[in-house]
Amino acid sequence: MIYRRYGGTIAVRIDRGEEVIEQLTKVLEAEGVRAGYVTALGATNDVTFGLYSIETGVYDKQTLTGDMEIVSLVGNVSEMDGKPYIHLHIGACDKDMILHGGHLTSCRISVTCELFLTVLDGVIDRKRDPDLGINLIQLD
Repeated sequence: MIYRRYGGTIAVRIDRGEEVIEQLTKVLEAEGVRAGYVTALGATNDVTFGLYSIETGVYDKQTLTGDMEIVSLVGNVSEMDGKPYIHLHIGACDKDMILHGGHLTSCRISVTCELFLTVLDGVIDRKRDPDLGINLIQLD
């Protein structure tokens, strides 16, 4: 992974074999980013998606392998308990051009990933909502 900062935007290239969330976490820690949003595209051959079930309070996960294009990877970064908190959703199409998507749990890059992080001034914190069972951004 390599990255470069251009004012309020950080351009990141995640390389073959690297995992997206791990590499983005390294950038956030190195640059001291506490709030921002992400957009990216690229290629993967190992991705785990999730869909949150309000009934069970857990993410139903599905892992797909094989060549896939990342057609959309979007989300935000904040912090929780003083640590980076990454919330991403991904859409990836397989060899039959069938699109799969959901909450991103894990994504290993097969060719490259071009990610752009727009840094926001300040801090966005998260707090667990006991009724929903998820960590919500706090804007007060």
